[in-house]
Amino acid sequence: MPTPIDGTLRQFALRVPSVIHECSGIVVFGKRIKSLVFSTDLAIIRNVNADAVMAVYPFTPQPIITQALLMASDLPVFVGVGGGLTTGKRVVNLAMYAEMQGATGVVVNAPTPGRIISRISNVVDVPIVVTVANDDTNYRHRIEDGATILNVAAGAKTPEIVAEIRERFPEYPIIATGGPTEESIRQTIEAGANAITWTPPSSAELFTDVMKNYREGKPHP
Repeated sequence: MPTPIDGTLRQFALRVPSVIHECSGIVVFGKRIKSLVFSTDLAIIRNVNADAVMAVYPFTPQPIITQALLMASDLPVFVGVGGGLTTGKRVVNLAMYAEMQGATGVVVNAPTPGRIISRISNVVDVPIVVTVANDDTNYRHRIEDGATILNVAAGAKTPEIVAEIRERFPEYPIIATGGPTEESIRQTIEAGANAITWTPPSSAELFTDVMKNYREGKPHP
C-alpha cells in the first residue's frame, strides 16, 4: 500500500475500529460497505472514515432532516423512516420520499408490521433495512415481507442472534451493532455479521480533551 495521505487539518478525525475491516462487507449499488457510523451529527459524518451512515433517530422522521444529511454527507446514507412511533401509510410515504431525495437505503424499526414492509418494497428500489431487536423475531417472515438487509441491534444478545440468522440464511446480508470494544466487534463479525454499525463519541465528549488542552495552554490534541 502507498503512504496514506492526510492533510494537516484533517488529521484530527474519527477512525472506525480497524477490526471492522475484517468483515466481508455488503455490496450496495457497486460499493462495498463494511462500516456504518451511527450518527445524525453532520460534523461527525463529515469527519469520519466510515463507509456509510446509519441515520436513525428517536423522533418522527422528517424529510428536511433527511435532506440536510444527504446534502452534507459525502458517504452513502441509510435513512430511518419509522415503523415504531411513526406507522402506517406515513412510513411508506417517508420511504418513497427518502429514495427520491437520494438515500442509499431506508431503515425501519423492529415493530414495523410485515404489511408495511411489503408496501415499501413495492414502491422503492433501494434496500430496505429491517431492524431486529430480539430473538422473538420471525426472520423468515421479515425476509419474505421484503427485507433486503437485517440490522441486528439486540444489545448483548446481538452475536447470538447474528449466528442464528447466519446458520438459517447463509447468504443473507446482515448489519449488526458491534459493541464498545474491538473484542465485542470481532465476536459479532465471527458470528456472521457482514457489516458493523459503530457509534462514535459525541461532539461533547470529543471536546473534553480539546478544551482541557486549551485551558492548559496546549495545542489541539
